Amino acid sequence: MASSHKLRLFRLYEYLLANTDEEHPVTGTQMLEYLEGQGLPVIRKSLYDDLDALRQLDCDVQSVRLGSTTGYYIGQRRFQLAELKLLVDAVQSSKFITEKKSMELIQRLEQLASVHQAQQLRHEIHVRGRVKSMNETIYYSVDRISAAIAQNRAITFQYFTWNIRHERVLRRGGERYLASPWSLLLDNENYYLLAWEGGAMKHFRVDKMLDIAVTDIRRDGGAVFDTLNMAAYTDAHFGMFSGKISRVKLRFDESMAGVAIDFFGHDVMMVRQDDRHFTVTVDAAVNEQFFGWLFGLGDRVQLLGPPEAVEAMRRHMASVAALYGTDGE
Repeated sequence: MASSHKLRLFRLYEYLLANTDEEHPVTGTQMLEYLEGQGLPVIRKSLYDDLDALRQLDCDVQSVRLGSTTGYYIGQRRFQLAELKLLVDAVQSSKFITEKKSMELIQRLEQLASVHQAQQLRHEIHVRGRVKSMNETIYYSVDRISAAIAQNRAITFQYFTWNIRHERVLRRGGERYLASPWSLLLDNENYYLLAWEGGAMKHFRVDKMLDIAVTDIRRDGGAVFDTLNMAAYTDAHFGMFSGKISRVKLRFDESMAGVAIDFFGHDVMMVRQDDRHFTVTVDAAVNEQFFGWLFGLGDRVQLLGPPEAVEAMRRHMASVAALYGTDGE
C-alpha cells in the first residue's frame, strides 16, 4: 500500500510538472482521470491529501480559481521559462556545439518546462543554417579536458587544420601533442583550451583536437598560469567583430584555406581563381576590427569588393600609415 502511494505521488508530480504552468492549470477531475489511466485510481479526498503531501516535499503546487472549480499548477521550477530561453539561445548560437548535439541539448532543456512552455521554446529554435562545428566529439572532448584539469593530469591529442578541399590535415604530421590543460575559454562562439605545451602557455581550438586522452603525468606550467592575467590574455589573443553586415569578396592564398574555414564556417564556398588563390564571397561586419583582421593576414588575403569596402580599407590603411611617418613623430 505504501509503495502504491509513493508511486501515485510520483506520477501525480510528474503529470503536473509536464502538463501545467501558471497559464495552464488542471482541475481535480483531470488529475483523477490521469491517475486512473495509470492504473492508480484514487478518491478525490485522497487526491487533495496527495497535493498537500507534495507541498510538504517542497513542490510548489499552486491553486487558482477557474470559475466554479479550482485549477492546480506547478509554480516555481528549477528553471523558469526566461532562463530556459537564455540557455536555448546559448546552445543554438554556439559554434563549438554541432547542429545534431544542439538539437539533442535543446530537447533536453524542453523537458525542464511544461509541454506548453516547450512549444514556445521550440518556436524559437533556428539552428539550421548557422555556422556550426563539424566535430561531433567536441561534447566529449570538453568532458575529458575538464576531467584532466580536476585530476591535475596532462593530456595527449592530435591537432588538425583544414585545406582547400575541406579535408582535415593533421599538424606535426599526426604526432600527438602532450599538454597540461589549465582552463577552458569561450570566445567568438568557439571553445579554446589554455594549456602549457612546449615550454609555453598556448591556446588550442577544442573542435580541432582529436582523440584526447588523459595521462598519468602531472600537469606542468602551474607557476605561469597562477600569474597569468586572464583578462589581459584573452584581450590580446581573441577578438570579436560586430557592426554593419556587408557582402564582401575576398581572395586568399591557398595556404589560408584553414583560416577561411575557421572564420566563415566549414560550408563556406571557396572558388578556385588560379593555381595559388581562391576567392570567397561572404557576409561580414565591415569595420576597423575586420580591417585589422585582414591586415594581420598580410599579403595572403585581399579584399576585392564591394568598392565602398575596398575604399574604406584604403582610408583605414592610410590613416594607420600616417601614424608611422618618416619624421619620427
